[in-house]
Amino acid sequence: MAVTASTVEVQETAYGHIASQNEAEIEAEVTTNNLAMNTEAIVRSYFSDIPIMIEVARCESDFRHQLTDGTILIGRVDPADTGVMQINKRYHEATATAMQINLDDIYGNLAYARHLYEKQGTRPWNASMPCWGNTLAANI
Repeated sequence: MAVTASTVEVQETAYGHIASQNEAEIEAEVTTNNLAMNTEAIVRSYFSDIPIMIEVARCESDFRHQLTDGTILIGRVDPADTGVMQINKRYHEATATAMQINLDDIYGNLAYARHLYEKQGTRPWNASMPCWGNTLAANI
């Protein structure tokens, strides 16, 4: 059974409105949500021993690593920032490669983030500290 949606005109002063979405938009939204949920589960599992890094991932990428078109998330401010942990390739790709870590792979991205955390704590993510700095995880 096919389901169709229609739009309804409402005044600008209304508190909300009914919007239509075509099937492709709905499918893309579901795919995006599934990718984010899977990525969040991976991050939470990987950093279960370092809760602040879970918060860093939330703030840096909203738990996104791969976009619906299959490309890897890059930074809005600096496109060299890559993946769920927004590792900057300009500064870290050579070291990651020497360690045989692929920053475009979610597990590689997380592994390199752990490496950075073990060496420098949360300093590499100070730019997003206003987001994660006041969380319970930051105060443990």
